[in-house]
Amino acid sequence: MIASIPLFAALGLCLALLLPAVDRRADLFVTRIALSLFGDYVAEDGDRRRRQRDLMRAAHVAGTHRTYASRTLLYAGVLGVAGSVIGVYAAAALLSALDVGAAAIRAALPASVSFLAGVAGLSSLALPRLFLLLTFASATLGSALAAGTYYGRWELLSQRAHARAAEIDATLPRTVAFIYALSRSGMAFPRVMDTLAENEGVYGEAATELSVAVRDMNAFGTDALTALQRTARRTPSEDLTDFSENLASVLGTGQSIPTFLADQYELYQDEAESKQERYLELLSTFAEAYVTALVAGPLFFITILVVIGLVLEDTLPLLRVVVYLGVPLATFGFAVYVDSVTQGVGGTESVDLSEAAGDGPAEDGSAGDGVSETAATTAGIRSDGGVASGTEGDPWAVSRERLRAYDRIRRLRGWVASPVENVIASPWISFLVTVPLGVLGLLAFVFPITLGPATEMVAQIETPVVVVTGLVLAVYAVVYEVRKRHTRRIESSVPDLLDRLASVNEAGTSVVGSVRRVGDSNLEALTADLKRTRRDIDWGADVSTALRRLEHRVRSPMTSRAVALVTNAMHASGDIGPVLRIAADESRATWALRRERRQVMITYLIVIYISFLVFLGIIASLSVSFIPAIEEAAIPSGGGTGGVPGAPGGPTGIADGLGDIDSFAYEQLFFHAAAVQAVCSGLVAGQLGEGSVKDGVKHVVVLLILTLLTFAVIGLV
Repeated sequence: MIASIPLFAALGLCLALLLPAVDRRADLFVTRIALSLFGDYVAEDGDRRRRQRDLMRAAHVAGTHRTYASRTLLYAGVLGVAGSVIGVYAAAALLSALDVGAAAIRAALPASVSFLAGVAGLSSLALPRLFLLLTFASATLGSALAAGTYYGRWELLSQRAHARAAEIDATLPRTVAFIYALSRSGMAFPRVMDTLAENEGVYGEAATELSVAVRDMNAFGTDALTALQRTARRTPSEDLTDFSENLASVLGTGQSIPTFLADQYELYQDEAESKQERYLELLSTFAEAYVTALVAGPLFFITILVVIGLVLEDTLPLLRVVVYLGVPLATFGFAVYVDSVTQGVGGTESVDLSEAAGDGPAEDGSAGDGVSETAATTAGIRSDGGVASGTEGDPWAVSRERLRAYDRIRRLRGWVASPVENVIASPWISFLVTVPLGVLGLLAFVFPITLGPATEMVAQIETPVVVVTGLVLAVYAVVYEVRKRHTRRIESSVPDLLDRLASVNEAGTSVVGSVRRVGDSNLEALTADLKRTRRDIDWGADVSTALRRLEHRVRSPMTSRAVALVTNAMHASGDIGPVLRIAADESRATWALRRERRQVMITYLIVIYISFLVFLGIIASLSVSFIPAIEEAAIPSGGGTGGVPGAPGGPTGIADGLGDIDSFAYEQLFFHAAAVQAVCSGLVAGQLGEGSVKDGVKHVVVLLILTLLTFAVIGLV
């Protein structure tokens, strides 16, 4: 027990590094130690410090370079020491495992790799060599952990900066369209930038990056020219660098900002189409690579291993490694790589609708949680928690307390009042209901399990597990698709809405009259919500409030951008027709690109489905024809020979040497392979075809159903 104290201490150090992520006081304590140990060293100016500082700015990391670099060195040192201690124990464990002797290891290994038994000689090393071995193991693991931690933390920032660059490039066209539209409305450029900063949650990462320049101007008094030049040096996006530098040049020379923005808007629209073509070509390459490497490849490998296992020697352990580890891990790596390469390129929306909607006004026109704050202020509650003087006899204190209690349970009341709408807004919540029900149903259906061999015990639960998994995923897929299709129908109507508002406004109608008139028209999915918007205006709400309520009800990124543009343009001018035309063109272009992508990628979805059906067909052929044929060839046909090879009645030819064949284990493994491939192929199909693995859940359900039907037919044959 005493000998294990250093090991437990090393593991404790590793676990202690996780505390800052969950406890603020631990985070401050670690920062204080890091700064006291390494603060002066990392503060020295140099090229490396400047590169690291630029990397932190590009990754948008909160905090100073001195803090991050000091903590990086502290983490590397602690893990290096812990790794050195763990390395000694790892070497000791290896020596203990090799103490079985070379003969025993050689007997357990196949003849082709029997030379590996020579490592057993490590267990009989002399003391000097043993000391060198332990020192080498300690230094190797400790150095690897220290170097990996140090370079890994900086590489993490590099990856984050790369991801931000992709997001900035994807959201820059709509951000430029927003700036151009507000400039076209007559709004002053500083106010345009302030408005963009106020709506950075709607317009994405490009607006967030430009908002830093806005904060420099407002908080530190930096002029617009200098702020934009700093943005050009700081941002990880080359496109935003060019835009910021060009915009700074326009401001410096006094040229027309709307004219420059119009040129930039058209340029980005053309670039968006070319990027879409390159993106679709890249996706097609990925789809072909997936079908070749991760569908046909495992199928070929499984077939070869099955033939070898049935004819020569048992390959079930290797097959299980391929099915349970190889295919899932390879698919996970493929999905991560595709996501890293295509991140931000496909133009997918990154706005969390369920959360963004909560930031807007409530249906009753209140400003979210502002009621309780106002009530608390009116009641005389100070910011430090005390009570202001003169409130002891307040006759409204009880009513204000009721209002605060109402605000605390408002979210719960919203769930109780409309549970279906809330589940549709956040589809993952369906798992909170379906997973417990699925587990209870599984326990009630399969238990008690009859004890026996592992394959027989697994056979009792494998089909129910696949069925329950399919049902749980089916519920999520239905909820997710309902939400997605509703959003898609709404966004398909947004360009027409903006065009009609522009036409009516350009005819001389005021903004209020334009909204009222368009509210009577038929805009498919938006019709009912527009009628409610008109009623809001008729009952006294101003246009901005009515439109924000529309945004809150609809919960669509494209609608949020349109509402943000219209409500802000109204403050600059009543003639918002040109602004609405720009917004309509941007929305129509975005919608056209999405539709083109769906049409092109449907071909590769069909390819993935066909490849999976081929996978099922070959697996079924092995189960129905090949294995029974080999099993029949291995069974003696009778006579007194006892099945002696070459004797009358015994196996002959290719059947010579065939032993007992566990056909049930192979068929069970085929079922598991098909189920695993169904999950993997479905998720990849969603990622490639529609841009997210969430979209692949419905494909997983379909492929699991095909798997169950195929093996049900096999069982009846």
